[in-house]
Amino acid sequence: MNEFLNIFNEIWTNGLFGVSITQIIVAISIMLFAILGRTFFIKRILRSLEKLTENTESSLDDVVLSSLERPLGYVPIVIGLYILTIYLPVSGNLGEFGSNLVKALMTFTIFSVLMNAVGPLFGILSNNTNTWLTASMSMWLERAVRMLLGVICLTIILDIFGIEIGPLIAGLGLFSVAVALGAQDLFKNLIAGILIIGENRFQPGDRIEVVGEMHGTVEEIGFRSTTVRLFNTAPMVIPNKDLSDVKVINHGEMVYRRLNWKINLIYSTTVEQLAKICHDIEVYMNDSKDIAVNPGQQALARAVEFGASSIDVQILCYTTPVGFTEFATIKQNLIYEIMRIVRECGSDFAFPSTSLYVESNPESIANEIPESMNAN
Repeated sequence: MNEFLNIFNEIWTNGLFGVSITQIIVAISIMLFAILGRTFFIKRILRSLEKLTENTESSLDDVVLSSLERPLGYVPIVIGLYILTIYLPVSGNLGEFGSNLVKALMTFTIFSVLMNAVGPLFGILSNNTNTWLTASMSMWLERAVRMLLGVICLTIILDIFGIEIGPLIAGLGLFSVAVALGAQDLFKNLIAGILIIGENRFQPGDRIEVVGEMHGTVEEIGFRSTTVRLFNTAPMVIPNKDLSDVKVINHGEMVYRRLNWKINLIYSTTVEQLAKICHDIEVYMNDSKDIAVNPGQQALARAVEFGASSIDVQILCYTTPVGFTEFATIKQNLIYEIMRIVRECGSDFAFPSTSLYVESNPESIANEIPESMNAN
């Protein structure tokens, strides 16, 4: 029995790598306490920080506060690991690894705060109307800064563990040459995307059109491709180089939406009727709140042409850049008003027709036929 107890005591004391089972149980308890207590820690710290920032007018402190929420969850774990490195009697390579792990987690926590703050900070800058940042440019810069911070964080962590960065970079350089040869389209799309954003051709939310090929709303301008939501609600993913090499109409940047019609009136319309029709249509367009005032071109209704079967009247006006449904309603109201004016003025709308005039009747034709042909 004593021998059994000695064996048990030896196993309990020696444990794993010289760490007793008691110390292992305490270490596990510390980590469990750190993991379970992170929620309480986050709420308590955030509540305290919110009290400090609730009376400030600047939105910058709110951005920093929101960026701290997730990284704060790493703090209890880092503290727990640090306590373990002090508490556990581990030395040599294992002890050095534990110390380096704590340093690496601290580095990761710090850079997590910075990377999480990048998005809201660029959001504030892009929402400021006085800034030169557009929505897509802000998105690209945000991703570039995040990537840069991630590379710096990874470099520091590798240096903590004693990994040489120079040979690794040299190896990646040779690898990059091989990749570049097979990824030329990727770099073309990347450069085309930079040109699209730099030249501000269009932004997310703009309605663009490639005549005869595509018409929809831009959702995202990525590093390699642009996503356009078509009017049938299906997304179309287009490589950036294809959009940079074609003529793109950006309807999102139009100042006014043009309405250009020709209506056809019957030829029996008198000069007085025609003049009154044009005048009344112009009065309606100038007085309507739906028709915009374009300083470059006033609204007009003019008789412009004698058509094959009608007198053609051109109607030209502009609206603000409204959506399709509202624009269709404006056009419908204008059609109603034009029909009412034309009918009230005593005229009517013409339709394609052909008049046939017969100058001779069958009897006169018969009399003109020679007698020799009648005899036959």
